[in-house]
Amino acid sequence: MLIPTATPKTPAASTADTLATLAATIHARRTAKSDASYTRQLLDKGHAHCARKFGEEAVEAIVAALGTSKDDLTNEAADVLYHLLVLLESRDVALSDVLATLQKRMASSGIAEKAARTQPPTAPRQTTPDKP
Repeated sequence: MLIPTATPKTPAASTADTLATLAATIHARRTAKSDASYTRQLLDKGHAHCARKFGEEAVEAIVAALGTSKDDLTNEAADVLYHLLVLLESRDVALSDVLATLQKRMASSGIAEKAARTQPPTAPRQTTPDKP
């Protein structure tokens, strides 16, 4: 994995820059030689394989979260982020689109925003004519 050498000024910028750099590196690996790039090997196997690999890493992060080692969880979380970015790349979903969605969600309270996403569409109310 490529790690940025420049240190951004704020933690938020650092996170966004690191993820953006990693996403760009993953995108560039699409055209790398498959014998030299693990990312290319994952992408060549298709989005279903990338999704399964992401799921495996997510389970490993859950197991680490239930343990006592912060280092284990940190490492597994990094794997989850990497494999999520590979999965997004396999489906041609830009990180910037995901981040834009997060920005929109941050504009409202988490409870209200989640409720708005999970409510089923309401059916139109049927009215019955008044009886004389």
